[in-house]
Amino acid sequence: MSEQSEGSLQPSGGTRQLGADFPLIFEESRPGRRAWSLPDVKVDAPPLEELIPSNLRRATPPGLPQVSERDLVRHYTRMSQRNWAIDVGAYPLGSCTMKYNPKVAEEAAGLPGFSSIHPMADDELVQGALELLGLLQRALCEATGMAALTFQPAAGAQGELTGLLIMRAWHRSKGDVRKRVIIPDSAHGTNPASVTLAGYEAQEVRSDDRGLVDVDALKAVLDDDVAGLMLTNPNTLGLFERDIQEIAAAVHEVGGLLYYDGANFNSIVGIVRPGDMGFDIVHLNLHKTFATPHGGGGPGSGPLAVSQRLEPFLPAPVLEFDEGSERWGWQHDRPDSIGRIHSFHGNFGINVRAYAYLRSLGPEGLRRVAELAVLNANYLKTLIEGSFPTKYPGSCMHEFVASATALKKHGVRAMDVAKRLIDLGYHPPTVYFPLVVEEALMVEPTETESKETIDGFAAALNQIAEEAQADPALLHEAPTTTPVRRPDEARAARRLKVRWSGP
Repeated sequence: MSEQSEGSLQPSGGTRQLGADFPLIFEESRPGRRAWSLPDVKVDAPPLEELIPSNLRRATPPGLPQVSERDLVRHYTRMSQRNWAIDVGAYPLGSCTMKYNPKVAEEAAGLPGFSSIHPMADDELVQGALELLGLLQRALCEATGMAALTFQPAAGAQGELTGLLIMRAWHRSKGDVRKRVIIPDSAHGTNPASVTLAGYEAQEVRSDDRGLVDVDALKAVLDDDVAGLMLTNPNTLGLFERDIQEIAAAVHEVGGLLYYDGANFNSIVGIVRPGDMGFDIVHLNLHKTFATPHGGGGPGSGPLAVSQRLEPFLPAPVLEFDEGSERWGWQHDRPDSIGRIHSFHGNFGINVRAYAYLRSLGPEGLRRVAELAVLNANYLKTLIEGSFPTKYPGSCMHEFVASATALKKHGVRAMDVAKRLIDLGYHPPTVYFPLVVEEALMVEPTETESKETIDGFAAALNQIAEEAQADPALLHEAPTTTPVRRPDEARAARRLKVRWSGP
């Protein structure tokens, strides 16, 4: 066994999950046990029958587990130890940008003046919070090269929908109803979904042999029925679209708009701005680029920035500073607005974290973020390219897409590699995406991981490549160190059980 095989020392930057199985909370239930102790409350109140109509009352008590406080605490502690988290180990998920969240930002968001305010408080009572949003808005507009911004979108996908609705509103304001939005074949999966939800038809344009948008193929489908092009730069393959100015000019020539998917913004922040490339609409993922919590369904934040000509269509209300009163406030009189797309003003706590992150780094620090993201990705790519080569040659940006195709002759696939990584103490990268690369392993180490962690992760991948030749059965059986091995994913999707129904 190599130094990182099972039973050896833990690889740098990796960690193992709690391997022992334990009972479900319902299996620990015993009649009469309880985790609470409350005094009897003696008040004069109407009978239950008068308070709750009979058709709304339960016929039998809810089937909740009856456990002691000790068992309850142990149950949830054990559950937490099974969860992977950025505070536990690296998350090299390509496209997702799961990087470390600095604790100073958590402390800032936890300040009572931010965490305890009511969303319906009068503007006069929350000037500090509004000022923070105003300053963050200015910083993000400066970083993207845009003129105005809304914080309403709660995630990147909602930011996409907001941008597409603004695109539609702008075309309609000109009496121009268009039907199609172009997306590259390597686009994020949310792009075609957002296009469809916004009422457009998604049209795919192929990549060339460099992994970039085929400019000739793009020009061939551009006409006065195209509302715009959705693009991320660098793209999902981790490659910078070198022809971006030619692409922008071609889209604008037919009257279309250029939409920037900000999922990969952390690779260029502080170095180049989407607005300078020719983009008209930009969504940002604060939970990616600006190191706020990410995953598990939220909370996220996907603010949307636009050029000056699109500013009237932003969701209402819009935050403005009144020079006369020297006060921040919400401007509701927006006749061209697309309307609200989220209650209140987005996920405020995430915005506080992003502001703390920005202020702690400053402009030079943000540029360093991009430089380290690119450096770490290229360093890791170089370490593993002998075992897992990339389809497209040359350097990458913040992420790269390697391929496990060479292992197929041994009966090993990308999924086997991912499962074996779990045994070696690492969270797997994204697999089988984007679809333009066979047996894809999409890897993003992020700028927050150390050289030691990247070295350990690379060593684990190279070890797996050796094991694929010497003992492919080992990979087929992985993971062997987790309570749940390899569930039948198709069966689980079709026969999903989401609640306890007894043994």
